[in-house]
Amino acid sequence: MTTVPAAQTRGNFRHNHLLQGLLGWYILIWGVLAIAPVDRRDWFLENILALLLVGILVATYRTFPFSDRSYVLMTLFLTLHAVGAHYTYAEVPFGFSIKSLFELERNHFDRVAHFASGLLLTYPIRELLVRKSHVQGYWTYGIPIITLLALSGFFEIIESWVAQVVSPELGDAYLGTQGDIWDAQKDMTAALSGSILAMALTAVWSAHRRGRAAAREGRPQKIVPPS
Repeated sequence: MTTVPAAQTRGNFRHNHLLQGLLGWYILIWGVLAIAPVDRRDWFLENILALLLVGILVATYRTFPFSDRSYVLMTLFLTLHAVGAHYTYAEVPFGFSIKSLFELERNHFDRVAHFASGLLLTYPIRELLVRKSHVQGYWTYGIPIITLLALSGFFEIIESWVAQVVSPELGDAYLGTQGDIWDAQKDMTAALSGSILAMALTAVWSAHRRGRAAAREGRPQKIVPPS
């Protein structure tokens, strides 16, 4: 699996079997979940931004290939989103299981998905910032979190515009508010929590990697700003 530095010298798509598998998996799961969704119009709305992201990744692959790790994380999120689009986020069976288990008042699959967006997408954002903007030190953990939170708020706004312009009658189903007036704020909080966890895990992993490298070279590990 390629890492952030290795991604810059990666070969083309034909030689990357993992990426081929990820693309094949997403096409398969997307195709299966496109069959008889709970609400076809809501499914269409939910897939606009997802397919836009896939299109951007395909179009920019030759000029900016992400690491394999980032592609795995993004595929996991897109898979989760495809499930939500098929059932509508308020009707996903897994969410009802959580609701029954913890005796909740609503289906919280949308909260799970927003948490996952922070957990799974912050690392690719970090990779983009490190490689293109040359962010260094502790900023490589702080700025990705801030960026993810900004994107989360931006997409809440975009979703409201899409719902109003494309299909106003589907507004509640598409936005998944389920009657909660604080839904957008809670979704953003979930995304922020996932993002913080992602960067905390990345920081621990980076420190461990530096420690192993220092041990192999037989030198004491220095406390330096993380990269």
